[in-house]
Amino acid sequence: MTQPFPFSAIVGQTEMKRAMTLTAIDPSIGGVLVFGDRGTGKSTAVRALAGLLPPIKAVDGCPYNSPDLASCPDPSLIKSKKITNRQTPVVDLPLGVTEDRVVGALDIEKALTQGLKQFEPGLLARAHRGYLYIDEVNLLEDHIVDLLLDVAVSGENVVEREGLSIRHPAKFVLVGSGNPEEGELRPQLLDRFGLSVEVSSPTDIAARIDVIKRRDAYENDTAAFLKKWRAQDTKLRKRILSARDHLPSVKTPDAILGECANLCVTLGSDGLRGELTLLRAARALAALNGEASVTTTHLREIAPSALRHRLRRDPLDEAGSTTRVERVVNEVLA
Repeated sequence: MTQPFPFSAIVGQTEMKRAMTLTAIDPSIGGVLVFGDRGTGKSTAVRALAGLLPPIKAVDGCPYNSPDLASCPDPSLIKSKKITNRQTPVVDLPLGVTEDRVVGALDIEKALTQGLKQFEPGLLARAHRGYLYIDEVNLLEDHIVDLLLDVAVSGENVVEREGLSIRHPAKFVLVGSGNPEEGELRPQLLDRFGLSVEVSSPTDIAARIDVIKRRDAYENDTAAFLKKWRAQDTKLRKRILSARDHLPSVKTPDAILGECANLCVTLGSDGLRGELTLLRAARALAALNGEASVTTTHLREIAPSALRHRLRRDPLDEAGSTTRVERVVNEVLA
């Protein structure tokens, strides 16, 4: 299987790459929604993320990515008691996927051939401790959206059907991409994404030429291209690991909490998820930069990504959501 395009080799799209990097540092930020034109590298960036993320420790053969034997929901599936390094899972959730494929179901083959009633884990089990990626997320069927909302809130998947009663952890970072021309996202699912990013086709000729050159080099000699960018990806991976270690020690002054709350109140965002996401993302950004505490500068950088998708519609304001956030940021954090 061809290795994904290197994350560091993606031209431009700074906000999108930063958002994905921050969720790798602190998964509690809540995932990334990427909306924009077709052919702007949305799915390329997500698949590149798989090669960038540090490995996780998991029990050999456990389909739930359990970190130890005690936490595995079904020990009968374990091949050995060995703990191995496993690539952080990045699981695709395709459009038209069935409910059984998502949550898991009775293993029909074993039931018919061996007479065993055994649970076959679904995509939610595979995505545990990793990423669940949904391309064209705004076209996802409503009943699948409802399933994802339930699991995203509880952090576990509960299956009660066909005589089975299964409960297993399902904590993952949700990443969605889509084209706004093809429809809007349901508000309930939109709210579950921590960060929202808008991407567009580059208008700079030099940047477009650079994109063409890199993609062409990747397709014509993949091995050489991967080797060329391996050092950059390794450097970024080390920064992510260092930021994870540094994150718990990053201080958050009360003044910063006040600025978070003031921004959200002035923008009129619903609930308190906006403040929490803004704080977590700013703290992860400080950790990525190796800084000791969160500052107003961090809030300024991350506010559009954390808040643009949480605004109420204002029929009297024709400005886009990003412009509205930037305007309030300049007022509140002057």
